[in-house]
Amino acid sequence: MEKRRDFIKKSLLGTAGLAIGGMGFSAKSYASILGANDRINIAVIGIHSRGQSHIDAWCALKDSHNVRLTTLCDVHESFFPSRSKIVQDKIGIKPKTEYDMRKVFDDKDIHAVSIAMPNFWHALGTIWACQAGKHVYSEKPAMHDVWEGRKMIEAARKYNRVVQVGFQNRSIPNVMEAMKFLHDGGIGKVYMARGLCIKPRDSFGIAKDSTPPADLHYDLWLGPVTWRPYNEKRDIYNWHWFWDTGNGDTGNQGPHQFDIARWGLNKNEHPISVHSTGGIYGWSPDQCAQETPDTQNSVFKYKDGSILEFATRGRESNGEGKLGIKIGNIFYGTEGYLEIDGSTWKAYHNREDKPFTGSKNSGTSNEDISLSGPSGTEHFANFLNAVHSGNYQDLHCDINEGFFSTVLPLTANISYRLKRELGFMGADMDREKFINDPEADALLTRVYRPPYVVPNEV
Repeated sequence: MEKRRDFIKKSLLGTAGLAIGGMGFSAKSYASILGANDRINIAVIGIHSRGQSHIDAWCALKDSHNVRLTTLCDVHESFFPSRSKIVQDKIGIKPKTEYDMRKVFDDKDIHAVSIAMPNFWHALGTIWACQAGKHVYSEKPAMHDVWEGRKMIEAARKYNRVVQVGFQNRSIPNVMEAMKFLHDGGIGKVYMARGLCIKPRDSFGIAKDSTPPADLHYDLWLGPVTWRPYNEKRDIYNWHWFWDTGNGDTGNQGPHQFDIARWGLNKNEHPISVHSTGGIYGWSPDQCAQETPDTQNSVFKYKDGSILEFATRGRESNGEGKLGIKIGNIFYGTEGYLEIDGSTWKAYHNREDKPFTGSKNSGTSNEDISLSGPSGTEHFANFLNAVHSGNYQDLHCDINEGFFSTVLPLTANISYRLKRELGFMGADMDREKFINDPEADALLTRVYRPPYVVPNEV
């Protein structure tokens, strides 16, 4: 217990007197951060959609992991009454509410933040949190642009913060079992992985630009994004389908399966090439404002010749493999193949129709893997365990793992947008750059809108 208390003091105080990222924070302001018996106080930033799952998870872990959800933050203030009621009903305490995350970071009583904001806020929100002495659980994808992901790693290490990325499969026992089976040679040498994101989506239509709702702090919502007028079709959830705010389904649902594919291939490196093609086939531009493709095929090659394929299909389509997988993965080895559908997996010997082994515990087949798992809290609990231990290596998906998996869909989108195959410097682990392609390199980052700028020096 004494060791844990010493860790909490060190990890949450940071270096006394350190100026925090130009935001006016000082580590001295975090002198009174210990709760009773090492309780971890946490804030959820982004409380719509996936944010509700964060709220449910932290409330469920209140007693088992001594965590208290104290604050809710969102730029849409209309969400506060309903989400506050959920917290009060579950743990008996009414949380504080803030619309500006910077006030959350300035709160000396908050030890960690749980980020469920749109993709384009993941990097800056995480960096600001680390600079302010907070540990971070952040949703997938790790970042919106490749360059800023590297800055997230730098911030986590510089400020000695625990940063977990929400690739929940990393904490699902059946999936962990399947990965170990692959790595132990269960189907021989794995030479190809295929990820699947077959998720039909309807058109969300079009609308004229308009005045933001009175409850929305629009400047804070846009954050790093180049200023543009408000449009209701680019707000809640629909931001996924525009390049300046989202990454399409390849970078929305897809990152979960990209992560499993890379994990199963056992690749702790970038690929050396990527080629992605596709388009929008469900509707015409006058029916929907979507920019990202609804159908996309991506192929990556690693320096040892192994292949990672990924299929994104937003139209009605068949499942694949013997399990009829729509959201999942298939691995091909020299002695057979393995299918993963949700948390169920089965392995087959070459041409045999019946599996020779598979998940021993009953699994779930779930088209939204982000909600699967026996209780839905394993990944959140793993984050809290790492905060208590003070060792980011205890995380199932440290920011470095999340970064390498997220680079895959992001570079696929760059290839798609430029309409050509790209060579990538996969052998260089500390430098993300395309080979002799300045036009592609320019899409590894973005032009940030002050003051919402990811700094070169975190």
